[in-house]
Amino acid sequence: MAIQYQFNKTSLQSLEKNLKMRQRTLPTLQSKESALRMEVKRAKDEIKALDEEVNRRIKDYDQMLALWGEFDTTLIHVDDVRMSIKKIAGVRVPVLDEVFYSTKPFSLFSTPKWFADGFEQVKAIADVGIRQEFVRRKVDLLEYARKKTTQKVNLFEKVQIPGYQDAIRKIKRFMEDEENLSKSSQKIVKGKREREAMLAEETRKEAAV
Repeated sequence: MAIQYQFNKTSLQSLEKNLKMRQRTLPTLQSKESALRMEVKRAKDEIKALDEEVNRRIKDYDQMLALWGEFDTTLIHVDDVRMSIKKIAGVRVPVLDEVFYSTKPFSLFSTPKWFADGFEQVKAIADVGIRQEFVRRKVDLLEYARKKTTQKVNLFEKVQIPGYQDAIRKIKRFMEDEENLSKSSQKIVKGKREREAMLAEETRKEAAV
């Protein structure tokens, strides 16, 4: 990104203001980036733990596969989920609060005794699966925010701040050179006037003699 500027005091003040703003903002952006990295790692660890829980529950399910063949999965249904929004490192992410199920009536006399436990097993597996989707969404949102923050940190740190500093140096050097040139010109003009005054004085004295 090319920094637009002119070789004058107004442009210099504008550049210095922009530079200070970015230098003040950079540490905050760096802290946010660090916090987002940590939160992304935590969320990924959470997904890993949920994956392990799903695998464990599926393994338990497989051990009872013969019994599960008798279970009517249409008896239970996910009706709705309640969620809320939470801010993590400044990013709004969805959080699962509760899952609502509905069950169809069934006869306790014509179904195996373990059916009641079967409902709880199905709910537990569904809960974990739904929580996984929420955590994956959280990872996506946090990762996106982290990438955008990293881009901004790099823009400030590697492009804009050095660019403003370089432009400020060039303007100051130009203004110093211009000031020195002006002073030199003034000295030359002053010397010339002094010589002219001396010459005029000598001419006047000679004329008086």
